[in-house]
Amino acid sequence: MHERPLVATFDCYGTLVDWKGGLGNFLYAFALRSGEESAENGDTMRRRWEAIQFDLIQGPYRPYKEILAASLAGRAEERGLPYRHEDGDDLVRAMRSWQPFPDTCPALMSARAAGLKLAILSNTDRDIISHSLKHLGVPFDVVVTAEDCGSYKPSRVNFEQLLRELETPADRVIHVAFGFKYDIGPANNAGMQTAWINRHTEPAPAGAKPGWICRDLWGLPLFVGGEGPGIP
Repeated sequence: MHERPLVATFDCYGTLVDWKGGLGNFLYAFALRSGEESAENGDTMRRRWEAIQFDLIQGPYRPYKEILAASLAGRAEERGLPYRHEDGDDLVRAMRSWQPFPDTCPALMSARAAGLKLAILSNTDRDIISHSLKHLGVPFDVVVTAEDCGSYKPSRVNFEQLLRELETPADRVIHVAFGFKYDIGPANNAGMQTAWINRHTEPAPAGAKPGWICRDLWGLPLFVGGEGPGIP
C-alpha cells in the first residue's frame, strides 16, 4: 500500500504540454519549407529527432536552446536539407508557444484544491519554461530545470535536486510523466512513487514498473487519498 503523496511532480513537455503535436508539426513544416517531399509523417520525424537529442544530452551540459538547435541541425544533415542558424531560433520560439493538453489545467487545479503540492522537473531552460508556465496558468510550488541542475534527465542529479527543493521524503512524492527513459525509471530509482500518463495507449517498455498507469491527468486528486487511478 502506497503512502498518500504530499507532492505531485511532473515532467512538463509531453505530460502537461503537447510536445508530440508541437514538435511533429514543426519538423514536418521545416521539411516542407526545405523542399523535402517526404513519405515520413510528423511523428516519425519526431522520433528520429528525439533519438538525436538523447545522444546530445549524454555529453557535457549545454543550454537546452543549443540542444534544440543542434538536434535540428543533425536531423537536417541526415536528410540532406539546408540548415540555417535562424532555423534553431524558430524551434525555440515554437516551443515557447506549445499549449497544454485540454485536461492539464483543470486537472492540476483540482489536484491542488484536493491538497497536493505541485512541482515540475523539466529538461529545459528557465527562459523556455517561463512561457509554458504562462500557458499553464497554474501555480507550482517548485520548478526545477536542467539549467538549474547543469545536467539533463535521466541523470540522478536532477531528481536529487528536485527532492532537496521539495524538502519532502521521496516516498511521499509521486512523479507523473509520459516517458520511461527520462522519468519513470529514474524516479523509481530515487525512491519516488510514479504514474505513467499513457495518452496514446502505447505498450510499456520491457521491465518498466510504473506505480500507476493513467490515460490522462483527471485521476490526480485520487492520489490525495493514497489510491491512484488506472492500473496498479
